[in-house]
Amino acid sequence: MHENIEPVRPTLESLVNPAKAGNKESLEAIVRRIQNRIYGLSLRMLYRPEDAEDATQEILIKIITHLDSFEGKSKFTTWAYRIASNYLLNTRKRLAETFNFTFENHEQMVGQISSYGESAELNEVEMVLLVEEMKRTCTLGLLLCLRRKIRLAFILGEIFGATSIEGAEILDITQDAFRQRLSRGRKRIQEFMIKNCGVINPSNTCQCKGMAMYHIKSRHIDPRNPRFVSHPSHGSQKTASKRKFQELDELERVTALFRSHPEYAAPDTFVDIVKQLVESRKFDLFNHH
Repeated sequence: MHENIEPVRPTLESLVNPAKAGNKESLEAIVRRIQNRIYGLSLRMLYRPEDAEDATQEILIKIITHLDSFEGKSKFTTWAYRIASNYLLNTRKRLAETFNFTFENHEQMVGQISSYGESAELNEVEMVLLVEEMKRTCTLGLLLCLRRKIRLAFILGEIFGATSIEGAEILDITQDAFRQRLSRGRKRIQEFMIKNCGVINPSNTCQCKGMAMYHIKSRHIDPRNPRFVSHPSHGSQKTASKRKFQELDELERVTALFRSHPEYAAPDTFVDIVKQLVESRKFDLFNHH
């Protein structure tokens, strides 16, 4: 009796040289393997999926047209995150960023609208989905309160789990500088959440149901087409059980909440875009300098 042994998936690093040599399958495999990570980073930086898609496309093009510069001195994902981070730090402001969100404005809003009641038009299942939508909307929105450099360090370190060594290499700064940026972002987020968020502390003013009702009435959330709950995802959501979540202290709850988002799936169109670029030779993909 023969056992079915799954073939070992090649590492990203092992795909680079064939891609440089013109192997289209290797190039497509690289894009498939990194697109969700780049998209997830872009979404947390820019908030709106449509803006994250545009940014991800630009970043992927930069990655595949600069493969010759990858020398294998670091992991390929670290190198790719470095290109993505440089793009996201320097790109023009996107729509959500132009609203100039601040923690002070958020706190003022919480005091004004958290008392909204539930809608009789929504059933229990719909309300559960909208509460989850509000959690994701709120945590992604709070990231916009941080300046880009601090926001990016917080996302890399607190949400994606990058070490000081990895974060410093991605951002091309010292490890001390990365730790300082991460600490500043963590401190601002934690202070706001512990003081206001009803998920972190049920006695706090900001309650997801009330906030969801306000955002529905102001048309920031469409109850029939929620932006994030209905977003395609890859893999399962990393949500702690209610009991386990309650066993965490407040600081641990903040981290768990920000990490609870699923791995949002990038659109399938990115691989097709790469194919079109190769076929049209709009970019000299394999001899870029």
